[in-house]
Amino acid sequence: MRIRAATPADIPVLEQLIAASARQLSIGHYGEAETEAAIAHVFGVDSELVEDGTYLIVESDGRLAGCGGWSRRATLFGSDRFAARASGYVDPAVAPAKIRAFFVAPEFARRGVGTVLLQACEDAAVAAGFTSAELMATLPGVPFYEARGYVAGSAITQIYDGVGVRFVPMHKLIHQQEDTRAYTDNG
Repeated sequence: MRIRAATPADIPVLEQLIAASARQLSIGHYGEAETEAAIAHVFGVDSELVEDGTYLIVESDGRLAGCGGWSRRATLFGSDRFAARASGYVDPAVAPAKIRAFFVAPEFARRGVGTVLLQACEDAAVAAGFTSAELMATLPGVPFYEARGYVAGSAITQIYDGVGVRFVPMHKLIHQQEDTRAYTDNG
């Protein structure tokens, strides 16, 4: 697998992958109306991440296998179509990095694409000074993130075109500051 930063030229094919991933990998977690509402209003590429160089593509055998990224911006989730966006940057000393918009091509599901991508994003966030990460998981994503140490909060429901779509906020400590306190032996 090869990981590289997404470019603006990649966005149309990424949008196709995201829609296909949502439609096929959400079966059993979301109904068709929920999936289509999420594709129309939330799922998709956030071009700010592409501009920042933090939205990544995984390729396998020359084929697009998945995409996702991390961000130092305040926006927790949502594509360019999502109305509730906050473009400002957060301070890594006090705020978590955002893990954003992970989607795997259905034919590459359960083959390690998401794991490789998540590790690359966490490593980059740590290198940028972050010690924790947060994300807004889709229902099919919750078990994936839990298996990688993320802790789920209470599910929320967002309403799009009159359809409720459930998401789960999650967080994880991605890097512990080294403890520099001196210990003494009182024994």
